Amino acid sequence: MKDQMKRSSQNKTTVQKAYRFSRHFYDDAITQGKWWSRLYFKLLWGGVDDNEIARRVLGWIPDDFAGRMLDVPVGTAVFTTEKYRRMRQADITCVDYSLDMLEQAEYRFRGTGVTHIKTMQGDVGALPFGDEAFDLILCMNGLHVFPNKEKAYAEILRTLRAGGELLACFYVAGERKSADWLAKTVMARMGWFTPPFDTAGDVRQRLEPYYDILDFHVEGAMAYFRARKR
Repeated sequence: MKDQMKRSSQNKTTVQKAYRFSRHFYDDAITQGKWWSRLYFKLLWGGVDDNEIARRVLGWIPDDFAGRMLDVPVGTAVFTTEKYRRMRQADITCVDYSLDMLEQAEYRFRGTGVTHIKTMQGDVGALPFGDEAFDLILCMNGLHVFPNKEKAYAEILRTLRAGGELLACFYVAGERKSADWLAKTVMARMGWFTPPFDTAGDVRQRLEPYYDILDFHVEGAMAYFRARKR
């Protein structure tokens, strides 16, 4: 148990360092804002477009949503700020373990006049919220990063009310050899990803006992889904 806790602490420290290192190029990388990032996605990720996947996932949330929503991890909010600007009736809480990511999200929110959102540093494996605290949980580009995926799924399930929805997108193993190589040999060593990695089938097995899967898609090495808690 002590060894497991030590490894978890080491993984979290590595994640913090990795996202501090990447803070100046992270947005360009995931939004394909530069020629090198477009080439990177084409050659290694099968041409998958994170911008389009984010658009589809966020499209599942109506602009007039008026419930309680958790965004974990919020990252730099590069995909979500404009959406949240339109969701004025929503009670949104944004959480990230990386203080560097969180600071960039807060800066982006302030710069676009988004003032109705709460932000906080936190661990998805130990969320500081009560049971069934949220009507909707958004988890974009997070599940392949979380050091303890069992705890992450358990905490998301605990804090989502019955009938609430989980929306997510993230890397899954077994879909593209180049992406699997990159995830294991580069991303994991740098701390941007944390093994072990689920396949699309693994994700379904995690969801099916507790959720009705409303949408489930795999593009390149990315999965994205919409699921309703029973």
